[in-house]
Amino acid sequence: MTLKAKQEIEESEVVIGYKTYVKLIQSIIPNGVEVIATGMRQEVERAEIAVTKALEDKRVVAVSGGDPGVYGIAGLIIKVAELRKVDVDIEIIPGVTAAVAAAAILGAPIMGDFAIISLSDILTPWNLIEERLTLATKADFVIIIYNPKSQKRRTQLIKAHKILLSYRSPKTPVGIVRQAKREQEKAIITTLEKMLNYEIDMATTIIVGNSTTRLFNGRMVTPRGYDIEVENSELHLN
Repeated sequence: MTLKAKQEIEESEVVIGYKTYVKLIQSIIPNGVEVIATGMRQEVERAEIAVTKALEDKRVVAVSGGDPGVYGIAGLIIKVAELRKVDVDIEIIPGVTAAVAAAAILGAPIMGDFAIISLSDILTPWNLIEERLTLATKADFVIIIYNPKSQKRRTQLIKAHKILLSYRSPKTPVGIVRQAKREQEKAIITTLEKMLNYEIDMATTIIVGNSTTRLFNGRMVTPRGYDIEVENSELHLN
């Protein structure tokens, strides 16, 4: 999280979030703060509570994983306030989304254009996800996959893998990162053809390189196009 996010939590009167995320920040929630933690697929309920508590002049923090504006709760809270036609002060505190956290662990795989695609079809139809993935693969974007696999969703990643292999070399570098920047962080760099041989779950972010992505000293790098000359151990950027 950012320092600003930490500060807001420490100054909060109410903290609301998915129970897994609330548990991760438990150590910095001050004593006496009202904590409301709910389960999966209760985002609308959390947004409703957040707006209600804010209208009671409470300093409310609604917690998302990563960045609240990237597959997070920010848009939903704004929508709830709009539908209820209430004037409540909403501030979006940026965080570190899994895409850039995972990229930093793997090297520099997103130096150029990239696309983030979630394989969760709970809120987005699968045919639309397939279309977006196909177009992004054909356009040679580096592709970052969120929500690749869960206990109930196992076939989506297999289908996505087939799409990727249809337009990209089997030797394309792929980075698989679980629990990015958390205590149980684990990262592996493999190839597209071997991607499914590794442990992948909802806490995993997958970065699939494009046609220019290479491995340098064990790190994924997608060159951006700088004109570089190296002479006598000195690096020159022209």
